[in-house]
Amino acid sequence: MKAAIKTAVTRTKAVLDHQRTLKDSQAVEMRAELARRIGVFTAGNEGGLVTAIPGLSLYRRSEPSPCNSATYEPNLVVFVQGQKRINLGKTAYLCDERNFLLTTVDLPVVSQVVAATPEKPLLGLTLKLEMAEVRRLLSQQEFAAHPEPCGACGMAVGETHVELLSACLRLMDLLDVPQDIPFLSGLIQREIVYRLLRSPEGRHLRAIATLGEQSHRTAKAVSWLRINYAKPLRVEELAAMAQMGVSTLHHHFRSMTAMSPLQYQKQLRLHTARERMLSDGLDAASAAFEVGYESPSQFSREYSRFFGQPPMRDVKARREAMAGETRLE
Repeated sequence: MKAAIKTAVTRTKAVLDHQRTLKDSQAVEMRAELARRIGVFTAGNEGGLVTAIPGLSLYRRSEPSPCNSATYEPNLVVFVQGQKRINLGKTAYLCDERNFLLTTVDLPVVSQVVAATPEKPLLGLTLKLEMAEVRRLLSQQEFAAHPEPCGACGMAVGETHVELLSACLRLMDLLDVPQDIPFLSGLIQREIVYRLLRSPEGRHLRAIATLGEQSHRTAKAVSWLRINYAKPLRVEELAAMAQMGVSTLHHHFRSMTAMSPLQYQKQLRLHTARERMLSDGLDAASAAFEVGYESPSQFSREYSRFFGQPPMRDVKARREAMAGETRLE
């Protein structure tokens, strides 16, 4: 009897191992095909490319990049080639062709392309996440048995599985038949969100989208601060808006964004000031006042501490780097 049970267990394990190997092989083939298609559509376009499918952008970089500041919105990024590092606070996320990156709230980050060449560029697709659609899916019976979400990170990295890759390939197919986009793109994007919610990382998205949860209330505080970063921060008022105590808000805010509300506001201000100096030609003092600083000297100190050099020297270096990238294109 024991021998029979042991044999059955061994056979079951062998079958599962075989199925896992097949899926791994399928995933490799699908990633290669997705990389080929993204490469075709982005040929000659460095950076992001907005497609005819609402919410879908494609991304290509042909060489490593310096550290760039940005604010990531709620979205799904599926990487299929190359490697990119995203720093959120003191946490670093390293993504390659096996991964997707999930962002559930607006987050100030510093990102860097670390592996890309003209022959093998960094390639990926970005799909904007609509929380209203996420909530509609969560109201379906399929998610009724899920445990209540408790706590969430605003950013998570997961392994891209076959089912998710399959849906992404079918979404890319629509770019060749634009007349099908209005009817089919929403259905496929809905499937992608479903696959994401069923993944281990989906719990972060469920927590943000579930009304009444502490993570949802924290996300409201994050959203308010994202819009009102130039205003003076009163944590007591922010906590009251989120219907939390100050210490509870601090705890959940840090869990979600990897920083305190004050650090979040400071990074948003610095990122925005850098962008305004780069794109609009503002001097350091003007940029400082525009994002909410009362003291240009304090702004310069905090900017140097965060970006590694004073504002105008950093902006000059960034412009020279961007000009070099343009010449290479």
